[in-house]
Amino acid sequence: MFLEGFHHVAIICSDYSVSKYFYSEILGLEIIAETYRETRSSYKLDLMLPDGGQIELFSFPDSPERVSNSEAQGLRHLAFSVASIPQSVEYLRSRGVGSEPIRVDELTGKKFVFFRDPDGLPLELYEK
Repeated sequence: MFLEGFHHVAIICSDYSVSKYFYSEILGLEIIAETYRETRSSYKLDLMLPDGGQIELFSFPDSPERVSNSEAQGLRHLAFSVASIPQSVEYLRSRGVGSEPIRVDELTGKKFVFFRDPDGLPLELYEK
């Protein structure tokens, strides 16, 4: 196989400062670079996860809202691995981020939970 892994996922946000805070301060992703592209009136924020995966956070003026929820065709959600779902959910709640109830994957027996970013993008935490 020629694919070696994910390099990055790109997200377009509606409020750059709110999303920058959410991904860097609440989720704790490391900021690699922040660029303002004047010709596009757009920010690009490069964030890194501990395993080397990256998120590119973009802001574009007048970008349309997300069309549908996670059951539509296309990208369903982003999932992050964590050591403990209960501890992670408690951490999110302490930072004002709600989540759905914790569930157990019937195929793997692992715990997982869904929550949303400031624009309603579905995010998942999946226990290692």
